[in-house]
Amino acid sequence: MSKPSGTKPITLADITDGLSDATTKDNHRLVTDCEPQDFAEPFCLFMRKNPTVWHVADYFQRKLSALGFTELNERDDWLGKVHPGGKYYVVRNGSCLAAFTVGHAYKPGNGFAMVGSHIDVLTARLKPVSTRPSRGGYLQLGVAPYSGTLGHTWWDRDLSLGGRVMVHQGDATEVKLVNLDWPVAKIPTLAPHFGVGSFGEVNKETQAVPIIGLEGDDDGDKEKKPLGKPGSFINDQPRRLVQIIARQLGLKDASAIVGWDLDLYDSQPAQRTGLDREFISSSRLDDQLCSWSAMVALLAADDAKDAGHVRLVALFDNEEIGSLLRQGARSNFLPLLVERTVEALATTSSSSSSSSKDCSSCSPGLLGRTYARSFLLSADVTHAGNPNFLNHYLDQHVPRLNVGLALKTNSNGSNTTDAVSDALLRRIADLAGCRLQRFQIRNDSRSGGTIGPALSSAMGVRSADAGIPQLSMHSLREMTGVLDPGLGVRFFKGFFDYWEKVDAEWEH
Repeated sequence: MSKPSGTKPITLADITDGLSDATTKDNHRLVTDCEPQDFAEPFCLFMRKNPTVWHVADYFQRKLSALGFTELNERDDWLGKVHPGGKYYVVRNGSCLAAFTVGHAYKPGNGFAMVGSHIDVLTARLKPVSTRPSRGGYLQLGVAPYSGTLGHTWWDRDLSLGGRVMVHQGDATEVKLVNLDWPVAKIPTLAPHFGVGSFGEVNKETQAVPIIGLEGDDDGDKEKKPLGKPGSFINDQPRRLVQIIARQLGLKDASAIVGWDLDLYDSQPAQRTGLDREFISSSRLDDQLCSWSAMVALLAADDAKDAGHVRLVALFDNEEIGSLLRQGARSNFLPLLVERTVEALATTSSSSSSSSKDCSSCSPGLLGRTYARSFLLSADVTHAGNPNFLNHYLDQHVPRLNVGLALKTNSNGSNTTDAVSDALLRRIADLAGCRLQRFQIRNDSRSGGTIGPALSSAMGVRSADAGIPQLSMHSLREMTGVLDPGLGVRFFKGFFDYWEKVDAEWEH
């Protein structure tokens, strides 16, 4: 395959931090030469090293930059900066990003082949005032559930802590990432000897409160000098936690910490399990699994000289709580990115010598043609069949692990797959050598939603929903197949490689 100047095929080492010879025979094997099982350890390493949404976004930013992608700042003018053959990425809030490549043969009005997923996960987030009064000699931490957390799978687990910290020093404020990667917290159950069920109805405010230590001599000491000025952020946080985070960040003065977003997470690392190690057990598979596979696929996609479309992966925050914030899928992030990219490319291709930033080719008609020629693949994990509860699944619609993605349909519009998009993706799967499964809920079951309907309706693009199967969705500890990350890479790469060909086969 032809490659543009300065571009080289990526290897397993390119997409992985800390990949060692002990985990793979050849770190420098090309991603395009790998089998599905070769992606299991790189995926597990990614999960081990990136425990929060901010770490995940930072990881992808670093990888994209290292592989030749140029960052486009939302505050800047993009005119003159986006060109056919170029590779770019955009970040919002440090927790939402999109990466895209422009085909060498791109012409104004050509379409976008897009994969959308989310990198936020169910978690427990520290409250603005996370200090709690000492009870029973224990130090506890004030946390709030992000979506449906603090359920029974969070109890009696060793929990670590990570996230982003706002640091103000001198005349500058910056964001730093922190990860306390040892177990620092636990939510203990009540022993059944007390006559109360361990996992009965519990109060998440008063009973699902993490323990982070024993009360020390200076905890609660009214005479102890505060770490910060009166009214400062750190005075409302556990003193020892502030001091530990300051040390982790190399801060001489803890009062430099002016805010943070910190999450609890399962300290047990992602790992292969099963008699033949045919599974991957991990937290946060929903949905850093599809997100990782899609981004790797974009990086590995064929860079053919005759490619005329834009390939894009968008990874959103806040899907688990409705996608309504500025970094969520219901925001203007993706539509505005597409519009600004189309504008920049149209201006670049214009033969006009005018210095004006307005041109006739940057019109609603051009954007309308672009959307009409585009396609969105909404990628979110789906439910694999649980052998202990098969009666809850619709017959003939039960995805299995280590087989391939499942197309998701819903007659009430919770998913976007229809007969047209189903046929399109099955044609792509045939060309890519992939197998697709099906998933639909029973009529007497409740359906979860995805980002697909909101995005496809906002842009008016054709769309389908598909996801990698997993067990124990929304548990602190989830499970997928050892082949599934690689099967995801193979299918998403096929989508990027063959979308233009398959779209041309249809009469529009």
